[in-house]
Amino acid sequence: MVENITGLSLDLIVHPGESIKELLEESDMTQDELAIRTGYSSKHISEVLSGKKDISSKFANALEYVFDIPTEFWINLQGIYDKQVLELEKVNNITDNEYGILEQLKEVVKYFNKIDLIDDISNKALVVLNLRKIFKLNNLMSIPNLPLQQVAFRGAKSTVNIYVLYAWQKLCESLTDKVVVHNKFDKEKLKTKYDDIKETMFLNANEMVVKLKEIFLECGIVFEVVKHFAGAPVQGFIKKKDDRVILCMTIRQAFSDIFWFTLFHEIGHIINEDFEDKYIDYSIIDSEIERRADEFAKNRLINEDEYKAFMDAKTHEIKDVEEFAKAQKVIPSIVIGRMQRDLNDYSFLMKYKHKYVWG
Repeated sequence: MVENITGLSLDLIVHPGESIKELLEESDMTQDELAIRTGYSSKHISEVLSGKKDISSKFANALEYVFDIPTEFWINLQGIYDKQVLELEKVNNITDNEYGILEQLKEVVKYFNKIDLIDDISNKALVVLNLRKIFKLNNLMSIPNLPLQQVAFRGAKSTVNIYVLYAWQKLCESLTDKVVVHNKFDKEKLKTKYDDIKETMFLNANEMVVKLKEIFLECGIVFEVVKHFAGAPVQGFIKKKDDRVILCMTIRQAFSDIFWFTLFHEIGHIINEDFEDKYIDYSIIDSEIERRADEFAKNRLINEDEYKAFMDAKTHEIKDVEEFAKAQKVIPSIVIGRMQRDLNDYSFLMKYKHKYVWG
């Protein structure tokens, strides 16, 4: 909880929309009905109730007609809220630099609001204070000095936004921290699960992720697919925490061959123990560790010797690819993706490549 010397707390500052929610419950009125009665859109009502929009004088007047509560009450309620936010902002020394960082995190903040990590994004001061809490920092300006960021700049600096990168890491931790894990991390058990993991690629995207989570949990691994943000060119995040491992992947493209190569690439990092406390896999990094994980992914998805024999064959029509993919127990898109990279021809059989629909 963020507090200041006046005793004002971030958690005690309540947006006026909460009062409207209470009145709706008392009067057994829906948001849609309130929209009709006030003449405002359902979206506007929803945004006021969720703290994304403030109560304007015109809207306050409309509320007076609906609830028989004076316009002045609602205007004063909004004024008290605004004053509390200003006081909190002043005492907590929010700087222009932090507001500048907030602008860089605009898409991240929207997503944090969507998944209820941040309730009210209508006021920038409150957003900064909420981010401080989520990031466990006294000032957002401290982010570039954290140890994690030193790793990020081994590659092309211009593609990395250190604030977005840090936010993405915290998102990974937030989504996985509450998962109950009954088994300790077991690398040997993971090695026995490769075929089970591959079988899930024949499911639709949502069913596949659910099944993957179950398989990884048996091995003491918490798996999550995490939204990608521009500025964080990462493939995955691995963290050892107590007796479990966190494995997060981003979805940067819809093609299934990219997803599966990346997933087994990350599994390779886990098997090779390419982490002490945590490891962030950057798409911009080229190293021996990355090459070793690439080899692991290639060989676990498709048998290397059988692939070479297949490539030496006379024809590579789609029927040949489908037959070879069936023998390898993978979807054809996996074989096509491998061939495209090896042939350096990304138009090759492109119309047969499979895409996941996430959601």
